[in-house]
This record gives sequence, structure tokens and C-alpha cells, in this order.
Amino acid sequence: MSYDLSHHLTRFAEDAALLQRVWFARGAGPVPAGALQTDFPRLEIVLDGEITDGSEPAVMAENDVLFIPAGHWNAPQCRQPATLLNIHFEKQYLVFSVQRRDGVHLHNLCHAQVARRGPRTGSLLLQTLSELQMQPHEQRTARLTVRSLLSHCADLLGSQIQTASRSQALFEAIRHYIDENYAAPLTRESVAQAFYISPNYLSHLFANTGATGFNAYLNQIRLEHARMLLKNYDLKINEVAHACGFVDSNYFCRLFRKATERTPSEYRRQYHSQLTKTNL
Repeated sequence: MSYDLSHHLTRFAEDAALLQRVWFARGAGPVPAGALQTDFPRLEIVLDGEITDGSEPAVMAENDVLFIPAGHWNAPQCRQPATLLNIHFEKQYLVFSVQRRDGVHLHNLCHAQVARRGPRTGSLLLQTLSELQMQPHEQRTARLTVRSLLSHCADLLGSQIQTASRSQALFEAIRHYIDENYAAPLTRESVAQAFYISPNYLSHLFANTGATGFNAYLNQIRLEHARMLLKNYDLKINEVAHACGFVDSNYFCRLFRKATERTPSEYRRQYHSQLTKTNL
């Protein structure tokens, strides 16, 4: 079975015949051992197998849904293997997980988190489900509400995936720009302006998408080219520095020594010495 969260959310939201019964957790009193109680509402969907929940004596079958209001508890149990899709509606985030229960052990198969933002659609649908627990026989309304809620969740998850994809593409384009223009007087501000973004957002991209910050990456690329020039060309040190985009040759030497534990001149001499020994 696939555990693509977007796929499962979308198929439940779009296929009117797929979703079966909507159950409501009754656990509102003392919490028994092994039960789970949180301060936020949750949904549990049976993807395969059967689940018996301690807060509701009935057996939940494949494609059944259990709604657990905030402050209520539930205690899912199974004798045979079963898979559950869980959605936790926290204040600032939606937390998704798929869990496999084999009757003895619990296996977490996947996990995702997405920020809750935009209109209060999700909160209003959760409020509707909380009111429907007083009328559990209203199954048609309950199923429509759950499908709408799952559609909302799919939209939020899909939006995060698209945003991450766009951020990655922009980050790669900026890296390519730096790789091609390292010799120019690049700054955080000038690169941000070239891509019509703010300097702060540029720093955010490198902090969240890359392995190093903007300045560290720029210096890394410049020093790589400096090593190449020192190996292959008989240029003065200040000429190497300027060819790689460093205005201050003293600053270049300090960075080079920090990165290689050698001065540029020592690096060049050691390289040519090793090259001579190899050719002997």
C-alpha cells in the first residue's frame, strides 16, 4: 500500500462513495492506561484492517473515520494488522502520520507537518464535527463535513509541497548565478535585487535550503577558483584575489589560510612540489 499523504487525503475528499461510517470518540472521563488524550481535535482513518477503539465499543472497518474532540481520549486496539492515517489539528500546525499496528507493535510509516494558515475553514469544520457528536446518526452530514475537512487538509499540504518546490528551484537558480558571477562584486543585497527578492528572504533561503549561509557559500566558491588559479597560473597573490572577487587581498589571505591551514603562497609551493615528485 502507498503512504502518499496527499494521495490518501485527495481520494477520500473526492470519492463520495469511499468514506464509510464516521464514529465519534466517547472518552471524556478518566483516561485509562494506554489511551491517548490531547488538547486538540484529531481524526483517525482506517486505511486497511479493523480497529476496536476503547472509547467506542464498535469495530471500525476499512475507510471508517473516528473523530476525537479536543480533550477526549481514545485507545485503538487490533488483533490483526491494521493501518491508520492520523491527523492532529494543533493550534498552529496540522500533523499527519500513518501508523501500522500488528496487534503487538506500533510502526510509524510516515510523518508530515504543515502550518495552519488562511481562513478559518478548518476550525469551522472541526466545530461542526464537535456538534455532530451529539447526533451521530446524521451520517450523511458527518461524511460531507469530514470530506470537506480532508479536502482542506490536502490543499494545505499541497500548498506546502509547491512552496518547497518553488523555494528549491529559486535556491538552485541563485547558486548557479553565484557560480557564474563569483568574480563580480557580489553582495547579499545585489544578488537579492537580481532575483527581485529581499535580502532577508535570500538569507532565509540559504538557512533553510542550503548547507551554508550566503556569505559562506560565496566565499567557498571563490576559494575553490582561487585554488585552481594558484595551481595552474603564475599570478601574483593580489591578482588571484581580485580575479576571484576579493577586493581586499589581505582578507583573501586570511580566509584562504582558515580554509586550508596554509597561505596562498604555501599552497602553491606545496602543490608544485608534490607535482614535481610525482613526475620524477
